[in-house]
Amino acid sequence: MFATEDDVLQWARSFAYEIGFVAVIMRSNTNTGMRGRTSFVLIGCERSGQYRSRKKYFVRRDTGSRKCGRPFKLHGKPVVGGQGWMVKLMCGSHNHELTKSLVGHPYAGRLTKDEKKIIVDMAKSMVKLRNILLTLKEHNANSCTTIKQIYIARSAYRSFIRGSDTKMQHLMKLYERD
Repeated sequence: MFATEDDVLQWARSFAYEIGFVAVIMRSNTNTGMRGRTSFVLIGCERSGQYRSRKKYFVRRDTGSRKCGRPFKLHGKPVVGGQGWMVKLMCGSHNHELTKSLVGHPYAGRLTKDEKKIIVDMAKSMVKLRNILLTLKEHNANSCTTIKQIYIARSAYRSFIRGSDTKMQHLMKLYERD
């Protein structure tokens, strides 16, 4: 039994990382007092389910998907007395190999707020991406972050600074200012 929904999620993610897959929230709901709504969280493997195309008639045949069908599911719900959460295993099987390393998994390699702050500070100082990655790995040895995620974070910061201007407009503003 767990104290909160966050405790359930932290336990499931840490257990999944040890085994070799990534656990994500598939669905959740919060009891708001409306009829028919109860609190629950459905946690599953990131690869469970079927790929759904955004455009119904445009399906590319030359690409793949991480999704592979058979779902691993945990269902968590609050205990009736309100003294914690209980977790039930709905489906415990996987139809894909469990990985030895989670490097390259987008969810496992997500950047924390502190890591994003480090990237911004180092990007301002014109530090190379590989050195930023080494610094992040020194701070957190268990980090699954890749250089691509650092590149994307740096790019997002630059576009935030630029605002709605194009790259050329921003360059011209900097040229006029300096």
